[in-house]
Amino acid sequence: MQIRHSVITGFLGRQVDRFTEYQPSRTFAEKVELAKQIEGIQGLEVVYPVEFEDVEKSIELIRATGLQVSAVNLNLKQDPKWRRGSLTSADPQLRADAVADMRAAMDIAAELGAKLVTCCPLIDGHDYAFQIDYTQRWRWFVEGVREGAQHRSDVRVSMEYKSAEPRTRTILPDCGRALHMCNQVGLDNVGVTLDLGHAFAAAEAPAESVCLLEDAGRLFYVHFNDNPRDWDWDMLPASVHLWDFVETLFYLDKLGWDGWFAYDVVTKQGDPVESFSATIKIVNALHRMLDKLGRDKLQELIDEGIPARAFEYLVTSLA
Repeated sequence: MQIRHSVITGFLGRQVDRFTEYQPSRTFAEKVELAKQIEGIQGLEVVYPVEFEDVEKSIELIRATGLQVSAVNLNLKQDPKWRRGSLTSADPQLRADAVADMRAAMDIAAELGAKLVTCCPLIDGHDYAFQIDYTQRWRWFVEGVREGAQHRSDVRVSMEYKSAEPRTRTILPDCGRALHMCNQVGLDNVGVTLDLGHAFAAAEAPAESVCLLEDAGRLFYVHFNDNPRDWDWDMLPASVHLWDFVETLFYLDKLGWDGWFAYDVVTKQGDPVESFSATIKIVNALHRMLDKLGRDKLQELIDEGIPARAFEYLVTSLA
């Protein structure tokens, strides 16, 4: 497995929660300038439409970096018009607008050589009982993804699942529902973005999710970040779940993953260039751990199925 490192440009801009601001607002030009300073970076995941107010100028800025584009991130939540839903809005015009944005993002991805659009439909879902018609909203969602992805077969659409935020229950909360969506959409170019932080929040073992998605031929893209499973904090990879990250890399390597690793890490203290440089170094080190631990030895421990022996070996090998 050859790891290719990408950074989501949105995380180089303003970072804020309900209480305070951690990073200031930055223009797209300022964000790509920061990106060029990140050690080990090879690609950018750029955000549409917010970073493409002037499409030609944004494409020019991206190309000037000399970096590849791993994906175009389709944002269907930030505009106030999506407040009550995008692909599942009760307003047919808003659903049509969401499909049009997906198609536009696909065209930009093709122009940039990315061939991938990733989208996390966070505004689609519900907060209360008796708030929505679940059957109707699901049908609108499947129809919207299908209608958008049919636009062109040379660009893949990778839907990213997450259990909550801003909705208390999103329409695509976990790996299983994401695979169900893929089956119902029925297009070869529709798959899933696995975000490890989202997998943790969904009480999944991300290595198992990798295997399920890969077995179905639907693992299109991977985001790396960490959290303590209570919220999507977007922390540095392996800062909480060291062995889950090692196990995930083990299976990605075993299954011959050749896609990108994209990083969405919130910098609350310090400099985002330093945070993402550290992230890339951490992931490279985790990958080297597979060499140190030995892939054949790890498979032997899996086949044995004795946790005491496995963790004695894993921990003492680091001593």
